[in-house]
Amino acid sequence: MVDYHAANQSYQYGPSSGGNGAGGGGSMGDYMAQEDDWDRDLLLDPAWEKQQRKTFTAWCNSHLRKAGTQIENIDEDFRDGLKLMLLLEVISGERLPKPERGKMRVHKINNVNKALDFIASKGVKLVSIGAEEIVDGNAKMTLGMIWTIILRFAIQDISVEETSAKEGLLLWCQRKTAPYKNVNVQNFHISWKDGLAFNALIHRHRPELIEYDKLRKDDPVTNLNNAFEVAEKYLDIPKMLDAEDIVNTARPDEKAIMTYVSSFYHAFSGAQKAETAANRICKVLAVNQENEHLMEDYERLASDLLEWIRRTIPWLEDRVPQKTIQEMQQKLEDFRDYRRVHKPPKVQEKCQLEINFNTLQTKLRLSNRPAFMPSEGKMVSDINNGWQHLEQAEKGYEEWLLNEIRRLERLDHLAEKFRQKASIHEAWTDGKEAMLKQRDYETATLSDIKALIRKHEAFESDLAAHQDRVEQIAAIAQELNELDYYDSHNVNTRCQKICDQWDTLGSLTHSRREALEKTEKQLETIDQLHLEYAKRAAPFNNWMESAMEDLQDMFIVHTIEEIEGLISAHDQFKSTLPDADREREAILAIHKEAQRIAESNHIKLSGSNPYTTVTPQIINSKWEKVQQLVPKRDQALLEEQSKQQSNERLRRQFASQANIVGPWIQTKMEEIGRISIEMNGTLEDQLNHLKQYERSIVDYKPNLDLLEQQHQLIQEALIFDNKHTNYTMEHIRVGWEQLLTTIARTINEVENQILTRDAKGISQEQMQEFRASFNHFDKDHGGALGPEEFKACLISLGYDVENDRQGDAEFNRIMSMVDPNHSGLVTFQAFIDFMSRETTDTDTADQVIASFKVLAGDKNFITAEELRRELPPDQAEYCIARMAPYQGPDAVPGALDYKSFSTALYGESDL
Repeated sequence: MVDYHAANQSYQYGPSSGGNGAGGGGSMGDYMAQEDDWDRDLLLDPAWEKQQRKTFTAWCNSHLRKAGTQIENIDEDFRDGLKLMLLLEVISGERLPKPERGKMRVHKINNVNKALDFIASKGVKLVSIGAEEIVDGNAKMTLGMIWTIILRFAIQDISVEETSAKEGLLLWCQRKTAPYKNVNVQNFHISWKDGLAFNALIHRHRPELIEYDKLRKDDPVTNLNNAFEVAEKYLDIPKMLDAEDIVNTARPDEKAIMTYVSSFYHAFSGAQKAETAANRICKVLAVNQENEHLMEDYERLASDLLEWIRRTIPWLEDRVPQKTIQEMQQKLEDFRDYRRVHKPPKVQEKCQLEINFNTLQTKLRLSNRPAFMPSEGKMVSDINNGWQHLEQAEKGYEEWLLNEIRRLERLDHLAEKFRQKASIHEAWTDGKEAMLKQRDYETATLSDIKALIRKHEAFESDLAAHQDRVEQIAAIAQELNELDYYDSHNVNTRCQKICDQWDTLGSLTHSRREALEKTEKQLETIDQLHLEYAKRAAPFNNWMESAMEDLQDMFIVHTIEEIEGLISAHDQFKSTLPDADREREAILAIHKEAQRIAESNHIKLSGSNPYTTVTPQIINSKWEKVQQLVPKRDQALLEEQSKQQSNERLRRQFASQANIVGPWIQTKMEEIGRISIEMNGTLEDQLNHLKQYERSIVDYKPNLDLLEQQHQLIQEALIFDNKHTNYTMEHIRVGWEQLLTTIARTINEVENQILTRDAKGISQEQMQEFRASFNHFDKDHGGALGPEEFKACLISLGYDVENDRQGDAEFNRIMSMVDPNHSGLVTFQAFIDFMSRETTDTDTADQVIASFKVLAGDKNFITAEELRRELPPDQAEYCIARMAPYQGPDAVPGALDYKSFSTALYGESDL
């Protein structure tokens, strides 16, 4: 006996095959897992041998008929090897060695061995099947040999979704019969007993041959005979099974069923081509649907962000000032809430939108689709322009708020100063008009007249001393008007009343003096001591009033230098107090001297000094008031000095942190630039490195939060400048946002490179080679190559673009692909896209058209019914909604134009 054991062969059959008909190395087992050993099955149920004989005989005859012959008895008619060799030639399409025509046993063995050698040459490992058993008519071995032939030539190449053989054939049956009621194909034995599965297979592909709805599950014999007869009559599939044998067997023979079902598979191979075409179309449509979904998401996110910017900018551009500091400070607090709460999520949305846009464009390039062009006004550049406008409005709004607060603070200070000076002046002028209008000089004695003249002179001196105060009041009112003080009307009314009263006092003073001077000739010189007292007391009294006014004057400062200037001025004032005290004592000495003379001469004074109302008691009282106000002023200045020292500490504290955070952000920006240029390792390594780097940046956020807290304290203290640092909070915020955006964009670029690599089948080594070549010629690390640099890069990769006519033409062709806008620069992404197109193959419009043509049965149009039958429901409806009616001469009602639709998939971005 000849035993075919080839260690390097793929198939084996027999008792040592592990009971499933599959060989070593798992190859037959990969597609033909049997539930029971074939030989053991024969022993357990002889009925299976009968089924196999009939099925295998019919299968062999279906092929032998093509050569004009057939067999009657499968274990007898193959004994001489002649028909066995003929069968192998018909099913393989190859020529076997010339058979021996002798009748002797040796001739028969030689012919069978030639057949077995041919089977072994096809990768089938035969175990325990020899020529002697076949020649001797061993039925078990003969059936085993025929089953091996069926496996190799009828079932092995069946593949559905990367499965093979039995699993592939079973999956094909399940898919084709899935829509039919009462059919549930789980195996190749009892699932077929009621005959409905056979009828469903035929109806799925040739519905006109079977009235499936009239079949009954409780009539299996009728169902089986109906399917067998239709298959033999219309599909040229010979009847390989008996309905009664199948129905009366507890478990029909699996091999017989598989052999018969494989004939259906091959009969409907054209439908399989249609299924393959449908899968290709579904894949293309799925890509297009996903891209449309991403486009809709972009449009929606862009609209939301632009709408937020549109709503926010008018609020930031609203420069209508409020009347009080409290109202403006509330505006400032609202602005801080906007910065802390409302804007940061929008910064993330903007960054994510740009990342989504780049990812979408990459997917469109990878699927040979045109680049996505957003709706008018929703380009990334439009969003960036709107964002820039927003930040400009932000900056202007903050500056305006701070300037307005300073203005209102100064206005409040000026208004309070105006009220103080106006009150002092009004108190002084109270009763002056009535005094100047008196006509007491008409009935006075000469001495009284003299006294009135001297008194009037003192009043004129006092009046002149108050001229500066009136001018100051008018100047303050003018400044309040220029600064648009909200209560300017009342200020102006009060100022005008003071000025009008001042003019009246001047006129009355002049008139009274003229009246007194008329009678001056009749007057005696009054007491010179009283006059000297009055003249010296008046300016001294004014000095004390001015000193009290200055000591009670409000002040506002913003720096330590300003408060130290006020303290210095106050110290200088205090240094004049000894001289002032001596002047006070000298004035009081004059008064005492007048009293001494009157007493020594027994003169009875009629009352107080007629030339002035400033008595020694008033001078002493005011002097005491000045003495009391000096330490109060000291205390106020010291408190302000302490406040300014605290402000200085806040400035230094902020500057110390800002001078660390600012350079750190700048350093990280530079490091990201270097990382994006000097990336090493796999793209996944680069991506992990960048994400770790991103986490280290995010972990730095508490330092920024600390700086925000310090900045908050500075703003609450109304500190508007800081000489200790060049960094403002605005600079830090913008730098931080740029840093987060830059690292996110860099990560997205690597993710897109991974997407490009995986989608185009570019190996890691190719991607590294592309990156290394690009970086080598990117001398300035600008992320783009000029034409000459790019040409050198192409030459280094093996492209023939040397400086000759052919090379120049090829280079110009490539440049038109990588630089369609003629900018003179080739980016790394454009370079990768070009290299991926050069090294990979993708779906094209022609391929999609060819796939639709298969589904349409070679027609130039396709119907909605055909689309719904061949494609999943959602994708079928997607095509129907977008396909235009077919207008060709062979059009029928409901015909759809699949060619223009397929072309549009690759030529338009908005379907």
